[in-house]
Amino acid sequence: MLDESLLDTPDALAEADHRGLLRGAAEAGARVRTAARHAAEAGVHDLKPDGRPRAVLIAGPGAAATHTADLLGTLAGAGSPVTRLAPSGVAPAAGALRWELPGWVGSVDLLLIATPDGTEPGLSLLADAAYRRGCAVVAVAPAGTPLDEAVHGAHGLFVPIATAPYEQDEQLLAASAPGVLWALLTPFLALLDRIGVLAAPPDAIEKVADRLDGIAERCGPAIATYSNPAKTLAAELADALPVIWTEGTSAGPAGRRFAAALAELSGRPALVAELPEALAAHSALLAGPLAAGADPEDFFRDRVEEPPALHARVVLLRDRPIGSLTAAPSARDLALSHDTPISELEPESGGEVETLAELIAITDFAAVYLALASGA
Repeated sequence: MLDESLLDTPDALAEADHRGLLRGAAEAGARVRTAARHAAEAGVHDLKPDGRPRAVLIAGPGAAATHTADLLGTLAGAGSPVTRLAPSGVAPAAGALRWELPGWVGSVDLLLIATPDGTEPGLSLLADAAYRRGCAVVAVAPAGTPLDEAVHGAHGLFVPIATAPYEQDEQLLAASAPGVLWALLTPFLALLDRIGVLAAPPDAIEKVADRLDGIAERCGPAIATYSNPAKTLAAELADALPVIWTEGTSAGPAGRRFAAALAELSGRPALVAELPEALAAHSALLAGPLAAGADPEDFFRDRVEEPPALHARVVLLRDRPIGSLTAAPSARDLALSHDTPISELEPESGGEVETLAELIAITDFAAVYLALASGA
C-alpha cells in the first residue's frame, strides 16, 4: 500500500531512505563528472588505438553491470560488437560467481570489467585468463581491491570507481543505488568513444551530467507531486502492474532498467516490451483479468477493509521526435480501448546519450519513491 502523504513530506522520505537511494539518484550528475575525471587521470584520453576491437566483452555482477552492457550495446548501434558475459555459480555471492571467456577470444578483442565490489575471485581469474589470451583488459572497480591488483598484473587499464566524497563506499556501492550505474558506465563511454566503438566525446558526457543535474532538481524530494514527474509516476503505479512500452533506440534500455529497478528496489513486478511488437504481445494481457474494468464487483469493494485488485497500467517511454514514424497513437488506442490508464515520458531534445540519461534518471527517481512510499 502506497503512503502518498509520504511523497510530499521530504523529512519523512529522508527518514525512510535507509539505503541512500534518493541521494544516489540526486548525485548522478556529480558521479558522472567524477567518473569522467577518473577516466582521464587513468589515461583513457591518451590511448592511441590501432583500429576498433573485433569484440567488446563486458563482465560484472548484478544489475549495474548488466545495464552497463545493455546501454553500451545500444549506443554502439547496428552491428554492435558489445557482448555481455553472463556469470555462472551456485549463488549470487561475490565468491561464488565465475565468468568464462569464449574460445575465440584473442588479441583483437577487448574485455571490460565493471563491478562496485572488486573482491570477486571470478573476475580476477577472468582478467588473468584474458591476459594469457592476449586480450586487452579495462576495469572499473574500487581502488585497492583484489581486482585492482589483478588488472595491473594483467597489464590492463584500471579506473577507480567514482564515489561521493562523504559516502561510506562499501555500504552504498554494495546496494543497487542509481548512482552506481553512472559510476561504472561513464569511464567506458569515454573509452569506447576513444577507440571508435561509439560517439561520446567529453562535451557529450558533460551534457549528460548537466541533464542529470536538471532532472535531480525537477524530481527532488522537495518538489511537490503535482509538478514532479517521478513522484507522479510513482503515485500512478501504486496498486498497478506496470506494463512498460518503449519506442526509440534510447528508450529500450531505459525501459528494461526501469523494470529491473522496480523489482529490485520496490519489489514490484513489471513487464517490458518494445513498440510496435508490444501491441501484439500484450493485447491479450490488457483484455484479461488485469484490465481496469475486468472486475465488476470492484465497485462494491470496501475501500477501507479490502485492498484494491491489481490492474495493468501502461508506461510509455519514447525518444522519438514529434512527426516521425511512431506507434504511440496505436498504443494509446489499445490501452484506452481496454480502460487501461497510460503514463507517458518523453525526454527533451538532445544527443542520444542525453535523452537516454533523462529517461533513466526520471524512472530511477520513480522507482525510489515507490520503494520508500510503499515501505519496501
